Amino acid sequence: MNAYRMSAGIGTLFGLVLALSPPATASAQSEGGTVRGKVVDAAGNAPVGGAQVFVEGTVIGTLTGTGGAYSLENVPAGEQIVAVRLIGYRELRQSVTVVANRTAVLDFTLEQTAPRIQDIVVTGVVEPTPQIKLPFTVERLSARASAVQVLHAHPGFNTESYARIEENDFRLVSASPLSTFSIDVDRASYANVRRFIQSGERPPVDAVRIEEMINYFPYEWDDVSGDHPFAVETEVWDAPWKPEHRLVRVGLRAPAVETAHLPPGNLVFLLDVSGSMASPDKLPLLRKAFALLVEQLRPNDRVAIVVYAGAAGLVLPSTAGNRRGKILEAIERIEAGGSTAGGAGIALAYEVARKHFIEGGNNRVILATDGDFNVGASSDGEMVRLIEKERESGIFLTVLGFGTGNLQDSKMEQIADHGNGNFHYVDGLLEAKKVLVEEMGGTLLTVAKDVKLQIEFNPARVAAYRLIGYENRLLDDEDFNDDTKDAGELGAGHTVTALYEVVPVGLPLPRGGVDPLRYQPTADPPDADAVPASAFEDELLYVKVRYKDPDGSQSKLLAHAVPGRSDSPSGGFRFAAAVAGFGMLLRDSPHAGRYTLDDVVGLAEEGKGADPRGYRGEFIRLVETVRDLDLLGAEATDGGQR
Repeated sequence: MNAYRMSAGIGTLFGLVLALSPPATASAQSEGGTVRGKVVDAAGNAPVGGAQVFVEGTVIGTLTGTGGAYSLENVPAGEQIVAVRLIGYRELRQSVTVVANRTAVLDFTLEQTAPRIQDIVVTGVVEPTPQIKLPFTVERLSARASAVQVLHAHPGFNTESYARIEENDFRLVSASPLSTFSIDVDRASYANVRRFIQSGERPPVDAVRIEEMINYFPYEWDDVSGDHPFAVETEVWDAPWKPEHRLVRVGLRAPAVETAHLPPGNLVFLLDVSGSMASPDKLPLLRKAFALLVEQLRPNDRVAIVVYAGAAGLVLPSTAGNRRGKILEAIERIEAGGSTAGGAGIALAYEVARKHFIEGGNNRVILATDGDFNVGASSDGEMVRLIEKERESGIFLTVLGFGTGNLQDSKMEQIADHGNGNFHYVDGLLEAKKVLVEEMGGTLLTVAKDVKLQIEFNPARVAAYRLIGYENRLLDDEDFNDDTKDAGELGAGHTVTALYEVVPVGLPLPRGGVDPLRYQPTADPPDADAVPASAFEDELLYVKVRYKDPDGSQSKLLAHAVPGRSDSPSGGFRFAAAVAGFGMLLRDSPHAGRYTLDDVVGLAEEGKGADPRGYRGEFIRLVETVRDLDLLGAEATDGGQR
């Protein structure tokens, strides 16, 4: 199946727009036939890939593969006009007679047109050699545009981008007794950091999001029971890198759900098939990753596949999950080529998901991309606004990042955060298996949305605190009770850990204090019902969590106090602290003090536990690799561009 719906014009960047046509009727589609053929270049009879082929007056279209072949299915019977468009060629239209349940063959021979200078966008300069980004493959343009000199990119050219992170500093309880933030179940940062280290490179400082590294690992806690879909647990221990400080662990855990017990899924695979996805660590890996997910589908699940390059299209209508052969065939037939109209793809994917919405089901778009959007809506702000509008439909989002060299980490993270979703980076088939098979419930099933935490510190016990990580998840204190504020989603089987480093009262403050305040809010006359501060002497802090049901609009509240005494830490706590310490060292954090990689390894070994899947053992080997290769001695760029 290779037919798709046109939702945006090819090459918005170059002024060509295809209007969205009204949907074809179901009866017409069911009585249709098939049109197949090949598109070749008139100059050398070479196949032309990435061309748009569509039936005029309908929403049926496709992209040619690298061999120039195309197939249009469910074309209404009768006389039809089929058109072909591609930048650099004259548009060609031919008529064909379509007979129901029969196949018509229609080939096209395209003539080249002179390329315009505005069709070429300069995106970077490396040393004296200009690097040119094109809306189609270098080989195809150079073959037909002898007037334009095309230079291959310098092998060191890299446009990966990461949002700048300003590490959380200590805050004085006397001035800021509340700490409020949204949970984060993304795990992309750890897999991306692993990719750099395994390549013998130090990760960029801003690629290191400590909370995502901590939450990459599963942690064993007590079973969840009660009226809420998750449990809240806390632990207090000495901070490994500064033992006179306390380390507080606040954890959320949702019970896992077996695949057989998941609600029916209405999934839309949104696949980036632009030219930037052609490398082996992108589209070929993507095909294998989604094949793993397809093998987990059940008859009551449904899958549609939307692709986007210069425009967006539906290559597989919503199909029952037990028709695995048909789904896999559609995935295998996609090829990479062209520019990247990500906004058009997102809009079409949500349209398809809404059309097949399952009440009480798992309605989700799964976007797989390197994040390199360059046609239509492409800026971070534009993409966020588009996603925020679409999330109101009750459809959740999973973003899977692929590839190296032009990974747009910051854009994909923002899309996931603002789209009621989660973000993962897939650096290999084992990671794909972890995300899409082993953790399928957490990746695809949301049990609580807009989950926010607010911690109130007891000034009688705590002088200062700092939240480790979550820098881009901080909220205003007033946002905690505001149900209109978006926050993170918790999936089935997810565990979320937040760590606070706490300075007990009586110890020197890690930063200069402020002058005593002249004006302090007081109750006058005193509140007769106020509980005296002495009643809370044993409490270190008070934890509050707000969340909504996946289909709810009003939040629910959990709350409990945390005693100030230190307990013997669990293995999970020790391991989470080791990961946090490693992240601090990778970020050159001043709070790491004299903590070393050897300290990280020792603490991680203590917390390794049974480790049935080997994730914790792999972490220890990564730390040892950084130590043995002296990667911390290598300069890491600040700000993300490497």
